[in-house]
Amino acid sequence: MKITFHGAAETTTGSQHLLEVNGQRILLDCGLYQGRRQEAFERNQHFPFDPKAIDVVILSHAHIDHSGNLPNLTRQGYRGNIFSTDATRDLCAVMLPDSAHIQESDVRWLNRKREPRGLAPLKPMYNRMDAELCLRQFVTIGYQRPMLIADGVKLTFIDAGHILGAAQVILDIDDRETGQKSRLLFSGDVGRPKSDLLNPPAVAEDVDYVIMESTYGGRAHEMEMASDEHICRIINETVARDGKVLIPAFAVERTQQLLYSMNKLREQNCFPALPTFVDSPLAVSATEVFRLHPECFNEEVYNFLFEKRNPFGFEGLRFIREATESKALNQIREPAVIIAASGMCESGRILHHLRTHIEHASTTILFVGYCAEDTLGWKLRNGARKVSILGDEFQVRARIEILDSFSGHADHDELLAWFAKMTGPKRQVFLVHGERERAEALQAALAAAHPQSQTTVARLHQEVHL
Repeated sequence: MKITFHGAAETTTGSQHLLEVNGQRILLDCGLYQGRRQEAFERNQHFPFDPKAIDVVILSHAHIDHSGNLPNLTRQGYRGNIFSTDATRDLCAVMLPDSAHIQESDVRWLNRKREPRGLAPLKPMYNRMDAELCLRQFVTIGYQRPMLIADGVKLTFIDAGHILGAAQVILDIDDRETGQKSRLLFSGDVGRPKSDLLNPPAVAEDVDYVIMESTYGGRAHEMEMASDEHICRIINETVARDGKVLIPAFAVERTQQLLYSMNKLREQNCFPALPTFVDSPLAVSATEVFRLHPECFNEEVYNFLFEKRNPFGFEGLRFIREATESKALNQIREPAVIIAASGMCESGRILHHLRTHIEHASTTILFVGYCAEDTLGWKLRNGARKVSILGDEFQVRARIEILDSFSGHADHDELLAWFAKMTGPKRQVFLVHGERERAEALQAALAAAHPQSQTTVARLHQEVHL
């Protein structure tokens, strides 16, 4: 049995891990790498393996850094099954075509800039038809429903508590060559034990090998109460400046969690009623998908949904689908909150709002989640005073606020607690989906608390034989 880490190794994007056993090639996730534009295009366009040679794909969850290169994989010849949970497939049905649409729109915008300079036009990696064709290869499995997916390989999904439908991937493997039987756990992204929306991560049992995310290694999230006070303060201070609050947010999970929190805070009158816009066709569609999967919610949200009203709506909230409506938002003069994708500010409508408002001192840009290194969001979070947005440079005069308590990722202590609850020998642990500094911090903590487990930080394209 061999594992090769082809993505999300010493970084947090582009999750792709190739498992080879019994003459079969099983790909765990197929995400888009996000970073410097040219490097990202090259890494995403050219797979380090032959897509036609892959036998099975297993998708942990729908986030684009885990699912976003699937249409490119199938476009280049993969014809096998893509296994996921029901909710993950439903989210991908809106997220993958949206990813294609964003690529097409951004390429059109950039080509308008390139044409006067005599530069060759760019092409998107895949289009919406490619995304739709890819969706036909999905096969869905519920949590705790074991299924034989390849010779000697049985798949079981258990709840990861990260986003709607997110799963930890358990593979029970009978290695024909060695006669060894083992259980491999791919964590996907581990959620928090006390999510506002979802159930906590399930406990995996009898695990031999672990491929584990490390996004927040060495870091702790804010307390929930502090986050409520933070939101109210930010909105009230921005209203006092007659400014706007721009919130770059992932359309799936982060937007819904934010809306749920703002709904509760409005009931408490902690900030005044003001126009609030979710400017993302994907977020609008994803919110509808959320309502279709109450089985994923924790008890509080489940009861809220069935006994009271829509947990993701409140007075003054508008969902924006059309581009003309989105453009009109930049003409609004009064204070407002605008939530728009993408969370890392690498694409989507948030870029156009940033272009309009980032040089205004009255503006607040509120980050409510992680941004990968070298993305525009990462640069803003780290104090950049001048940034390039869609080919033009802007001075950063807006206030930058960070609220990581909305993260769907477990923090350092929560990851350690998740690992401690897992049973089995846990002989070898491979840390992925984290910048090197974060992964090394988690590695040191795991080594101290669990010396019986050999813990290493995975390197890009590293091969491991088990």
